[in-house]
Amino acid sequence: MSYRDKEYKTMLVSFEDPGILTVTFNRPKAFNAVNSTFLDEIWEITVAAQEDPEVKVLVYTGAGQAFAAGADLKAVANYTAFEARDFLDKVHRAIFAVEDNHKPAIAAVNGLALGGGLEIVMACDIRIVADNATLGLPEINLGIYPGGGATQRMPRNTSICLAKQYIFTGDFFDAATAEKMGIVNMVVPQAEVVDAAKKMARKLARKSPLALREAKQAINMSMNMDIKSGCRIEQVGWSMLFASGDQKEGMSAFLENRKAEFKGK
Repeated sequence: MSYRDKEYKTMLVSFEDPGILTVTFNRPKAFNAVNSTFLDEIWEITVAAQEDPEVKVLVYTGAGQAFAAGADLKAVANYTAFEARDFLDKVHRAIFAVEDNHKPAIAAVNGLALGGGLEIVMACDIRIVADNATLGLPEINLGIYPGGGATQRMPRNTSICLAKQYIFTGDFFDAATAEKMGIVNMVVPQAEVVDAAKKMARKLARKSPLALREAKQAINMSMNMDIKSGCRIEQVGWSMLFASGDQKEGMSAFLENRKAEFKGK
């Protein structure tokens, strides 16, 4: 059975728009809180989508009034230290599957994105947020701190002082503040957030999948290495694309004054 046809406990999968896979977190009564099943299912879907040639872009959103409201405290509150570490292994596996996916990932943030929910957002390549969204990393108020990558990704997305401010205080912030901080791309009316994400996804789906993959890798790698090493990664990926039909098609289309039709080959 294809992952597209499988019935998941915490996820809905739809492929209504050509090239665009929409993954909806589907625990609305729990504000899409993250538990072990949620993590297993988002990982399974994301990995399968990478291997699906019909999928060009992934869109992640949440059912109801939340994108995702962080860890399900009923599930994790009584963990031992080793159980907590095992849980975070699943968290990182899932979030890196989004971040490292060969295909662009877009977050359509409706409502709450707290804790692990915000960490998923920061793993996405493009983040589109509803104007009524509330974001934050409130873990400090529970006697812990963010463990799904926020201490690493937030300073890379905004300034180190803002990362410390919001991680140390646990304060929530609104969509306009998130945009000003540089951790989201755009803010739109709540009713338009998924449509805006799909509009962006359709634009990306028309690009060369090979070029997007290499560009995404080069940008992600730039966060973890010096500029000369990063430029070598860029150089290798850029040069490799000259072995592709997409590069030939893209440059020919430009010279012939027509729209390119990329095949991902």
